[in-house]
Amino acid sequence: MLPVQVLEWNRTEADYPRSSTIAELFIEQAARTPDAIAVVAKDRRLSYCELDERSNRLARHLQTLGVKPDTLVGVAMGRSETLVVSLLAILKAGGAYVPLDPTHPEERLSLVIEDSGMQVLLTTAETRQKLPLELSGITVVDAEDSGLAAQSTDAVVSKTESHHLSYVIYTSGSTGKPKGVMVENRNVVNFFTGMDRAIGCGPGVWLAVTSVSFDISVLELLWTLTRGFMVVVHGDEGASTIAEEIARNGVTHLQMTPSLARMLTLDARAFAALGELKQMLLGGEAVPASIVEHLRQVFKGEIYNMYGPTETTIWSTTYRVGEPEKTVSIGRPIANTQIYLLDPELQPVLVGEIGELFIGGDGVAREYWNRPDLTAERFLLIPSLSDQRIYRTGDLARYLPDGNIEFLGRADFQIKLRGHRIEPGEIEDLLEHCAGVRQAVVLAREDREGDKRLVAYLVAESVGAETAAALRGALESKLPDYMVPSAFEFLSAMPLTENGKIDRKALLKLPPPNLAAGTDASLPQNEPGNEMERIVAAAWQDALGVASVGINDNFFDLGAHSLTVAEVQAKLQTALGREISILDLFQYSTVSALSRHLAGTQSNSQISDRAQRRRLARQR
Repeated sequence: MLPVQVLEWNRTEADYPRSSTIAELFIEQAARTPDAIAVVAKDRRLSYCELDERSNRLARHLQTLGVKPDTLVGVAMGRSETLVVSLLAILKAGGAYVPLDPTHPEERLSLVIEDSGMQVLLTTAETRQKLPLELSGITVVDAEDSGLAAQSTDAVVSKTESHHLSYVIYTSGSTGKPKGVMVENRNVVNFFTGMDRAIGCGPGVWLAVTSVSFDISVLELLWTLTRGFMVVVHGDEGASTIAEEIARNGVTHLQMTPSLARMLTLDARAFAALGELKQMLLGGEAVPASIVEHLRQVFKGEIYNMYGPTETTIWSTTYRVGEPEKTVSIGRPIANTQIYLLDPELQPVLVGEIGELFIGGDGVAREYWNRPDLTAERFLLIPSLSDQRIYRTGDLARYLPDGNIEFLGRADFQIKLRGHRIEPGEIEDLLEHCAGVRQAVVLAREDREGDKRLVAYLVAESVGAETAAALRGALESKLPDYMVPSAFEFLSAMPLTENGKIDRKALLKLPPPNLAAGTDASLPQNEPGNEMERIVAAAWQDALGVASVGINDNFFDLGAHSLTVAEVQAKLQTALGREISILDLFQYSTVSALSRHLAGTQSNSQISDRAQRRRLARQR
C-alpha cells in the first residue's frame, strides 16, 4: 500500500486530446498562425504555412512508397530546416521516424538500420555519402530533391491514430546491442500537456541544440511547433555559435545538459548571452547545485531541472529550481504520470527512504522493438500499484517531506554522460572481444566536479600506451565518440567483493587515471619551448586535469572530448585576447601544431592522425 502522501502526490490527472496525433496538433497550429516564422536555420526561414506545405509534399511522396501507420522511416541528415520538414512529413504520412546520427560509426548505423527493418530512409545528398553502403534493399529519398515540388501541398490524408508509433529511438544496451524504444503518438501528446502545465506554453523563441537521436529533441522541435514558437535550429558547428544565435534571434528558451551549461559558463560571450533568456531547462544527467549557482550570476529567469528516461517519453518529472539550494531535486511527476519508489521486493518504501524509481502513467512507451525478453524485464504490471504497466528505471531516489523527489544515482551500472545514456556493458563487450583482453570494466569517474569521464579498467596480456591506443582505435570504429573511454587503466587482476563479484567501488577508489600515460613530458623534445606553447599547454593541462602535457601528445588520446575542447577555446581566447575557431582545436590537436598555427605558421604535416581520420570520414 502506498503511503498516503505519495497517493496524493501522484494525483496528476489532467485532460488532454487523447485521440489526437502530433501531426494533427501541428496542422492546427499552422492554421492559427500561418504567416508566423516557424523555423530558422542559419539564413533560411520558413513560416508555419511554408513548413506545412513542404512537409505535405514530402509526406505524399512517402505514402507513394508505402509509408503508413507504424511504418518505420529512417532519418539521417544534418541539423537544418530540412530535418524539421522530414520529421513532420513522416508523422503526416503516418509513419514513425528512426533517427540516425551521421557522426556515428558505420557499424552502429548498420546495426540500427538492420534491427529496425526500415524500408525507407530520408537523407540528403551530403549526408548520404556518410551512411553505410549496404542500403540496396532500402528506398533512399533525398529530402531536398527538387522533384518533390511537383507533389501537391494539400493536406495529407492518413489513417494514423493516437496509438500508432511516432518514433523509435535506439538507446545503449547492456547486452552489447542497442535497443529501440517504441513511443506512440498518445505518449507524446500527453507529454505536451505535461509541459504546458509544468513550464507554460506561451510562445517564444526556442534554440534547439539537441541531436534528433536524443529524445529531448522532441520538446525542442515538435512541442514548440504545436505551441506557436519560433524554433531556431542550432547547426552542426558546435557550441561556439550559441551566443551569436541567441543574440541574432532573440532567443527566450534553451534546453541543455548540465555539461553543456558548464561549458557555456566558461566562455565570457556565451555566459553573458545566457542572461538574455527567459527560461532554461537542464536535464539528461544530474544537476549539481554549483552549476545553478554559477548560472545565477547572469541568468535571472526560470531554471527547471528535468528528469525522465526515453521509455517514459522524454521528461517525467520537473522542478523549478529556487536559490540557493544544496541539492537540486528532480521535482514531481508531470500530468498523468505516477512515481513509485519500491524496495527490492517491489514494495513501496516510506517517505524519506531510498527506493528504486518506477514510472507509470500515460507516458509509458509501448515496448522495446523486437525485444520481448527485455520488455518483460523492464515494463512490469504490479496490480497493487496500477492497472497499467510501469517502467523500472534502475534509478535510486527518495521522496522528500514536501513531495519533491531527490535523485540518488543508479541502482545498476548505467551511466549518464553529457546527456547520453550509456550501458557500460556494451563497451565492455566490445573490449573483451579485442585480442589479448581478458576482462574489462568501464566506469564513470568524476575526479573534478562536473567533469565526468569514462575509464576502462582492463586485465590484458599486453599493457601500455600502444595497447591503449589500439583498443581506443577499435572502439572508435564501432562506437560514438561519447562512448569511447578517456583512459585505459591496466590491472593484474580485478578487485572482487566477498561474494566474488567485481568490486566496482574499489575501482573508483583507485587513484585518478593518468590520462597522459605513455608520454614523458620531462623529455626535452616534448617540453614547451616558447611562450605560445606554454600558454597552449597550460590551457590543456587545466582542462584535462593532468600535471603535464607534452607538445607532441595528441589531446584526444589524452581523453579530450567536445566539451573539453570548448573549455580550452574559452581559456585560449581569454589568454590571447582574440577569437579562436573551435575547428582549429580539432584540426591541430597537439601543443606543437596548435601553437604554430596560432603563431601564423600553419603546416599540414602538423595535423594529427586523428584529425586526418575525421576529415576522411566526413568525405566518405
